[in-house]
Amino acid sequence: MIDYTEKIPNNVDLGRDRVLQRALEHWQPAYMSWWYDMGPTESHNYEVYLRTAITVEPDGWAKFGYVRMPEYRWGIFLQPRTAERQVNFGTHKGDAAWQEVPGEYRSTLRRVIVTQGDTEPASVEQQRMLGMCCPSLYDLRNIFQVNVEEGRHLWAMVYLLHRYFGRDGREEAEALLERRSGDVDNPRILGAFNEPTPDWLAFYMFTFFTDRDGKFQLSALAESGFDPLARTCRFMLTEEAHHMFVGETGVSRILQRTCEVMKEHKAESPGDVRALGVIDLETMQRYLNFHYSVTIDLFGSDASSNAATYYTTGLKGRYDETKIEDDHVLADEVYPVFEVVGNKIVERKVPALTALNERLRDDYIHEIQAGVDRWNRVMEKAGISFRLKLPHKGFHRAIGNFAGHFISPDGEVLAKEAWQNHEREWLPAPEDHAFVQSLMIGRVVEPGKFANWIAPPIRGINGQPLNFEYVRFN
Repeated sequence: MIDYTEKIPNNVDLGRDRVLQRALEHWQPAYMSWWYDMGPTESHNYEVYLRTAITVEPDGWAKFGYVRMPEYRWGIFLQPRTAERQVNFGTHKGDAAWQEVPGEYRSTLRRVIVTQGDTEPASVEQQRMLGMCCPSLYDLRNIFQVNVEEGRHLWAMVYLLHRYFGRDGREEAEALLERRSGDVDNPRILGAFNEPTPDWLAFYMFTFFTDRDGKFQLSALAESGFDPLARTCRFMLTEEAHHMFVGETGVSRILQRTCEVMKEHKAESPGDVRALGVIDLETMQRYLNFHYSVTIDLFGSDASSNAATYYTTGLKGRYDETKIEDDHVLADEVYPVFEVVGNKIVERKVPALTALNERLRDDYIHEIQAGVDRWNRVMEKAGISFRLKLPHKGFHRAIGNFAGHFISPDGEVLAKEAWQNHEREWLPAPEDHAFVQSLMIGRVVEPGKFANWIAPPIRGINGQPLNFEYVRFN
């Protein structure tokens, strides 16, 4: 169970380490200052029907109830330790999992933790204004749930920095509260977390695509030979599932509402569909293209010596590492990557150790495709022929072998001018953003009511009805 008698709820026996406890209690006011400045706008006195972790066991791990978000019990929760756990890959395969940081990997491991930690407050900052134009109380509650859990995931990484990295860790923890998403002088570390999230369609796309990147990164870190990191990430994955659910069902509900309106009014052209106050399917495709391409850049370069180092040293594994049938050392294995040669995309085999980013990206793409297939069933059931499609993995890339090249969604290598001639067909243009934002005027806060551009969900949260008062405004 999690100890809620402590100022900082935890299941790591924080009370026994008074020096660490004082350090984290010193960091806590800075965190709250960040939350008041950069958390959801004008939300501090709302009572929100939130889930709060009460145990790390899989059954009954959370409770639901009304909470003012500044009073949410953020804390430090690790999955229970397994005494016989070993390092499952790399040169240390078969060794006992590390309970302390190996000195030779200290700086590398710290960088991994800081990069993961930096994404958590970034997404809160990106989404902070969306509550002012929510399509329903149900959706407002969901974004607030995502926000507080991203905040707790920040706590998870900060605990590791404070507990295992001394003064360097404390300084890094402070810096996590100083960077700001999109700031010119002090931006967040990864590019996707500096992109604006100006509307709810962008939010749903972000939680479907970018939070799913988080799932795959956390899954790889959950294989780490550094046991406290692995145990931390395994519990974070429990909460991450809801974030992806919000994204997938949010997009699905927009598609459903658009299809309903198209069929009712026999509207087909994007202009006619927009005139009816819903989001046309072509705009949905352009948003998909953007968020997908920006997110797959987060996996890094196709061939990476850093990825090889993380794996060889046992710090970061592959997705579902222990389920893969190979030697988990990869000294003699190869893996295909793609690159542009002339005007063609060609396959090249590289050492599997250097292609770990690409393998993780491919695992991600496989799961993303399944989600897009579920979205397409919405149009299929409605009798509408339009289908969403993932663009080629080289489309609109800024990192890796495709960076600097102009690849069409169908995988054709283009000249820069030809690509630019089609850019407005493939990526959201200013008028697309303007239209979507025109639907976000005001907010829908009457219980059971939903904005015209989105369908209600199938069911409410935790068995509650759709007209439940998910947020109380005080």
